[in-house]
Amino acid sequence: MHVTELWRYPVKSMGGERLQSAAVGELGIEGDRGWGVFDVSTGTVLTARRAPELLFASAGIIDGDLMIALPDGAAVGAANANGPLSAWLGRDVELRQAGDIGGTYEVPLDFENDANWVSWTGPHGAWHDSHQSRVSLVSSATLGSWDIRRFRTNIVVSGSGEDNFVGDQLRVGDAVSGVELAVSKKIDRCVIVTRPQPGLDRDIDLLKQINAERGTCLSIGALITSPGAIAIGDAVTPIPTRTM
Repeated sequence: MHVTELWRYPVKSMGGERLQSAAVGELGIEGDRGWGVFDVSTGTVLTARRAPELLFASAGIIDGDLMIALPDGAAVGAANANGPLSAWLGRDVELRQAGDIGGTYEVPLDFENDANWVSWTGPHGAWHDSHQSRVSLVSSATLGSWDIRRFRTNIVVSGSGEDNFVGDQLRVGDAVSGVELAVSKKIDRCVIVTRPQPGLDRDIDLLKQINAERGTCLSIGALITSPGAIAIGDAVTPIPTRTM
C-alpha cells in the first residue's frame, strides 16, 4: 500500500489543493482546515452542508500565505477576505483562523430535503468535524470511479482494506522522517458528498449507496501519534504491536 494522492483543504468546505508532499503535525497536514468561514449571525462555522456554494471557491497556501479563488475568478488573501466573502455569500461572514476554541457545525439528518438540522462542537486547533480524526485516508479500491473531491479525504493509497486498520497504528513513510497514525474511526458521510461542485453534479444516489453498501462510512480517520513528513509514493504499513 502506497500513497498515490495527497490533498489539503485550507478553508473548510472550499475546494483544496493537491500536493506532492506535506508536513504533518499534531493537528494533521499543516494548514489543512486551518481557516473557516464564520457566520456572524448564527455563530457557526459554515460548511457546504448549510452553504453549498462554498464548494465553488477554492483555497491554497502559496509561499505560506492563504489565497482564496472565488467563482468569479477574483483572488483574495486572508487579510482582506471578509468583504468579498460576505458579498459573495449574501450574509455577514468572517474568515477565521482556527484556534483554542472548536467550531460549531451543523448537519441535516434528513439529507434528501436538507431538514432536521443538528449541531455539535468540533476540536480546537483546526476546523475538523471530529475530535477523533485529524487526517483521513481512503484506498483507490474503495473509491472506485468516485471523485475524491466528493469526500475531501487527505490521503489516497493504492490497494484496499483500509477499514481493517481501525484500532491499529500505521506508519506513512520511513521510520525516521515519516508519520505515525492511530486509526480511530471510520468516517461517517453526510450530505456534503451529494453537493454539486465544479465538474460534478448533485448526486443524492451517491449517499444512498454509501449508506446501503458501506454502513454510512467511507474513509478512515486517524490522530497523529508521531509528526513528520509524507509524500507521494510513501509506503503505508501497520506498526507491529510492541510487547514487553
